Amino acid sequence: MDIQKSIEAYQPYNEQEERDKAIMLALLDTQPDLFTRENQVAHMTASAWLLNRTHDKVLMIYHNIYHSWSWTGGHADGDRDLLAVAKREAMEETGVTDIRAVSEEIFSLEILTVDGHEKRGVYVPSHLHLNVTYLLEADEAEVLRVKPDENSGVRWFSFGDALDACTEPWMIERIYRKLNEKLGGGSRKIEAGKGERQ
Repeated sequence: MDIQKSIEAYQPYNEQEERDKAIMLALLDTQPDLFTRENQVAHMTASAWLLNRTHDKVLMIYHNIYHSWSWTGGHADGDRDLLAVAKREAMEETGVTDIRAVSEEIFSLEILTVDGHEKRGVYVPSHLHLNVTYLLEADEAEVLRVKPDENSGVRWFSFGDALDACTEPWMIERIYRKLNEKLGGGSRKIEAGKGERQ
């Protein structure tokens, strides 16, 4: 299914997702180049809440730009298959190679603000990430490795410890806590192919 249709069909979990979904769809209808970084105001990104096989831990990276432990993810860069983007970014940023989708359905939607920053010696203006999140899983036994140009740590955390490790209050309260809630606090195993909607 086309990503715009998937977003249209997605049932928001809370008010944040409901409002962000409406803005995303309005931008998809009116803004050019949302799937590339050519649109410097807003562009599509994909993230992963990357669980271990027993669904009681999440794999996070220490992000060099945000100076915080965070989920994996990145820019669409022209690819409209955002699930593939989420998988690719998770592999690149953690070194894990065997990653699969718990569900191919969207797990979460959010619009994220990105402050202006330097990347590879070039100034990137402040902008919005129109983000689609997927629930993925990987083998906790796989060897982890950092991607030095983007992160300086890769580590498995319990759901509670992931919130404690993050230093971005908005991400903790609005995003990561929500993702954990959607998993029932992380204590319930999610069946493959069945997205959890509450």
